[in-house]
Amino acid sequence: MSSLLITGIGELVTNDDAGILRAAAVVIEGEQIWWTGPAARAPTADTCVDVAGAAVIPGFVDSHTHLIFAGDRSAEFAARMAGNTYTTGGINSTVAATRDASDSDLRSATARLVSEGRRQGTTTFECKSGYGLSVEDEARCLRIAEEFTSETTFLGAHVVPAGADRGDYVDLVCGPMVAACAGHARWIDVFCDRGAFDADETRTVLDAGVAHGLQPRLHANQLEAGPGVQIAVEYGAASADHCTHLTDADVDALAGSDTVATLLPAAEFCTRSKFPNARRLLDAGVTVALATDCNPGSAYTTSMPLCIALAVREMGMTPAEALSAATEGGARALRRDDVGRVVAGARADLVVLAAPSHVHLAYRPGVPLVDAVVHSGQWEGRTR
Repeated sequence: MSSLLITGIGELVTNDDAGILRAAAVVIEGEQIWWTGPAARAPTADTCVDVAGAAVIPGFVDSHTHLIFAGDRSAEFAARMAGNTYTTGGINSTVAATRDASDSDLRSATARLVSEGRRQGTTTFECKSGYGLSVEDEARCLRIAEEFTSETTFLGAHVVPAGADRGDYVDLVCGPMVAACAGHARWIDVFCDRGAFDADETRTVLDAGVAHGLQPRLHANQLEAGPGVQIAVEYGAASADHCTHLTDADVDALAGSDTVATLLPAAEFCTRSKFPNARRLLDAGVTVALATDCNPGSAYTTSMPLCIALAVREMGMTPAEALSAATEGGARALRRDDVGRVVAGARADLVVLAAPSHVHLAYRPGVPLVDAVVHSGQWEGRTR
């Protein structure tokens, strides 16, 4: 098994008890991190890369994406920027385009987005269905998603498709659809919000998913205060995502649970909506994650650095807190301990920045600072 020494690290963010190491080095063997510590004490390895004082951080963990889709909704975005209000109705246009797309078209589009995210430092991502909304198309989307990630989520309860009877559609999701999709997914998700699914419908869908061995996560409290966060905590969901409109009771419930609050600032940015208050959550002791929410209607970005910059500028997070939320926080939202940290035994997912400090991710917004990516021990993007 070959080994790689990365040395000359000016700042190494580990996300463990060591926090930040200066003048550091990392040794990788195969797909795992074998050693971290002072560069002066680094063991030898088969190959050595000197990053000349650059900062090295964990690979980003993007724990909420909708990468499987077809079509374009740029006109909808332009209309919102002209003053129209965001609603969930545009999802149906993506559903129509996704149903019409071939497997090859969907696979190619997903591969493009995965590659785009990887170049920006994302080494782990979750991917939802939700743009098929039929038994065949939801299962098809999840089969394709499985080719790119093990973190696949069944989101048949995204919205009720155009022309469908609400009760009949919930029955379909909880019966033939979840049965067809469960073998291709790890998670069950529901969009519990205005214009999507109410509390009773959400519980019914979650129950069906859990009965098929799927683990809960939830779209919650994006458009207004509602029951979503409380249901997420009630079901022991790994994550309640969006969390834009929270009551004090919601914050208390999250703080007293293992449910991560996953914040998606690109959605607020792209819909000109109120940003979630990360400071309030952090001060209450809630575990917070950041993710892109990459989707064609309300957050068409794969950039975790953008989300970090928005979280610092608009949500009350420090640069260190935002980076932690985009790495270790995302890992916790996926109930993973093998990613999101630079420690011995973790998967060797690292990002080398063209900067001396992680602070530059927020300090220099929009600048392509990812110089190289190491994914499962494989060096990508920079000449040795």
